[in-house]
Formats: sequence, C-alpha cells, structure tokens
Amino acid sequence: MQPVPRLRLVNWLVSQGLTGLPESDLVRGFCERCCAEGIAISYGLVVIDTLHPIFEGRGFRWHDTETNQPDSFEYGPTEEGEVADGWRRSIFYDMLEQGHEQRVIDLSDTASRRYSRFEEFAAQGHKHVTSFVHRFGEAGTMGQMDCVYSNWTTRRDDGFGEEGLAALRDLVPVLGLAIKSAAQADIARTLGRVYLGRETSEQVLRGKMSRGITERIKTVLWFSDLRSSTSISAQMEPGEIIPFLNDYAQASIDAIHDAGGEVLKLIGDGVLAMFTNEDMSVAKRNALRAEHRFRHNMDVLNARRSAEGRPTTTAHVGLHIGEVFYGNIGSDDRLDFTVVGPAVNEVSRIASMCRSVDRDLLTSSAFRNGLDATGRNYLVSTGRFALRGIGGAQDLYTLDPDILTDEVVAGKYARYVAG
Repeated sequence: MQPVPRLRLVNWLVSQGLTGLPESDLVRGFCERCCAEGIAISYGLVVIDTLHPIFEGRGFRWHDTETNQPDSFEYGPTEEGEVADGWRRSIFYDMLEQGHEQRVIDLSDTASRRYSRFEEFAAQGHKHVTSFVHRFGEAGTMGQMDCVYSNWTTRRDDGFGEEGLAALRDLVPVLGLAIKSAAQADIARTLGRVYLGRETSEQVLRGKMSRGITERIKTVLWFSDLRSSTSISAQMEPGEIIPFLNDYAQASIDAIHDAGGEVLKLIGDGVLAMFTNEDMSVAKRNALRAEHRFRHNMDVLNARRSAEGRPTTTAHVGLHIGEVFYGNIGSDDRLDFTVVGPAVNEVSRIASMCRSVDRDLLTSSAFRNGLDATGRNYLVSTGRFALRGIGGAQDLYTLDPDILTDEVVAGKYARYVAG
C-alpha cells in the first residue's frame, strides 16, 4: 500500500473512532478499504476483553464471502469448559506464552492446524494467516482488557507479501485504538447500567454529574425486602449467603425491568425502585404488574431451590406515589444518583408494615386512589395505621384475598396488570 492511501485509511480510522462508529463497522470498513488498496484480506477477526458481569469479551469479524456467521459475538470466562479449551489451543494463547507480537502462518504447513480454527481456514481456501497481539500499557489496562488480538487471512499463495505485512503492522494498531475507544464507551455504559440503573446511567453519561443537580419528579416508588432473611442467613454456610441474596435480587430486578421500572438501589436484601410515566395511572399499573411478576418469579425460584434442598423465602413489597428529588447527592468526589424525599421514607415504612399485618403487599392510599375503578377494586383496606416517623395515619391496602383463592378473579387480575 502506497503512503497516500495508507494515510487516507489512518485518517478514516481516526475520524470514525472519534465519531463512535460501532466496532463491527470499523472492522468491515477497514477490511474493505484494505482490499480496495491491494491488501487482499479474505477474513478479519479482532478480539478484545471487556468489563461485563457475564461476558469476558467481544469479537468482531469480516468475511470476503457470504456467511451465516454474525459479524460480532461475545464469549464467557476463559478459565473453564469449552471456552477455556479453545483459548488454550488458539494462536493468541501461544503468542502470549512466547512473548510474540506478530506471527505469520503458512496454512500449507500441516503443523499449523494445531491452532483452533486454522484447519477450517485452510479448508475454506485461505492460504496464510497473520496474527497480532497489541498489548496496552499499565495505564491503558481496564480489568482484563489489556490487549487487542487480531487474525488476518489471505487467499494468495504468496501471502500478504512484505509490503502488505508492513502496511498491516502500521494500520492494525490504529484499528485497535479505534476499537479500544469504542469498547471503553461500551464499558462505561455497562458499568452505568449495572451499578446505577438504566435511566440513571443515561443521566450521568449525559453529563449530570455535579453535586446538587436534581430534578423534582412525581413517581411511583417500590420498596421490597425479603422475609426473615437475617435468621435464614444465620443458619447458612457463609458461601451460600451471597447466592441466596442474588437469586431473590434477580427475581425482583427482572420483574421491575420487565414492567419498565428503574432499580435505584440495592440495600442488603432490599430493593428501591421507581416507575415513571406521564400518566401516573400507567406507572401504577406497571408497578402492580412488576409485583405480580415478582411473585411468579419467586414461585419458580422457590420450586428450584426446594428441589435442590436450599432455603427459600418470600418478600414484602410496599408501593407509594409522591414527589421526590432525583439527582446527585453527596460530596465533591463521592456522589450517589438517587431519589430522596419524604415519599422515599414513607414507602420503606409501608413495606415494613407488611410484617405487622401479615401481608406480602401493601400500598398507600395515594397509590390506590390514582388507579382506575377496576384497579381500586382489586385493593382492599387492611386498616388505618400511623407509620413510624411519618406524621398522620392513613389507610393501607393490599390485594383482594380472592386473587389468591379464586381462579376466575386471579385470571381477571392478571389480565388487568398485563394492561
């Protein structure tokens, strides 16, 4: 590749990296432009580790022919199972072990077929593979994301040639930098969603990071906690406590997210969430749908845990509606993006009253009053109570007991919350 087209491709990679072009589009554009300038790439693969609660990393690939393979994929931990076996048989593992940054493999050498996928490459007509491992410095490492791996194949009998290899040596690191930039943006979004919540993370990533930046909103609040979790945990082996909490947190968070809610905070075995909508009656029905789904999730979870001989429990849920301040609270260098206000304290007190009245769900009168007539009929009063630390007494409501005992009523309620 001549200097001018090489510089043109470098400029394209830099501009698209700054623009935020997705990784798979970067790889495709890179390969197509290389081919147009005489570097006959027949297959390209770029792999980079990431920070994610489930996946260890992502890969992006391009083929010169039609294929049913997706142009991106994710992979799990490489310490065990088939993924670990495939990793140890890869050329990248070998390169890391031997400290190589580049390897050029002639696929006519049958010894090269020991590397995973190389025999498949040869069968598909690829003749040579050039592999790179570009390592990051200590300051550029993020978790396990410490290098970019790439494979480039050609169908030419003589390989890429010295000129083509020289161009790849210059260009692939620039591609790696653009992909690393995109990967770090993905990591920021992932960390935000995982630790802050979906909507909250979007607020922060849009720049709402200064202390005191809040907005006053009206929202439906959810607070749930597990029954007897302290006594159950005291009887468990220490290694069982976190899986126990995780199982029930998954059941509640899935239900809240499925109904369009936002999980704001995990407090031990408790969950604080909110449901917002321009129409508060819709937000309330969404909260009831989440509670209904939560019970179903727990039934499935408890059946599984019982079959495994592991402890089970249920949960209390409080629902309320009110105005809150939503935004950044804390110090200059340690902020929490959350909701505060009397309504938050009130919903936690409502949830704690579930133990006293022996009900799984309690709602405030304000929550019930905003529902339509059908919804109000499904909630019955449990009495009038003064909540600790909250001025004045109010009626608290729970689901009509017929929902648990009458299949017809239960079906009608399920259709109502499905909305």
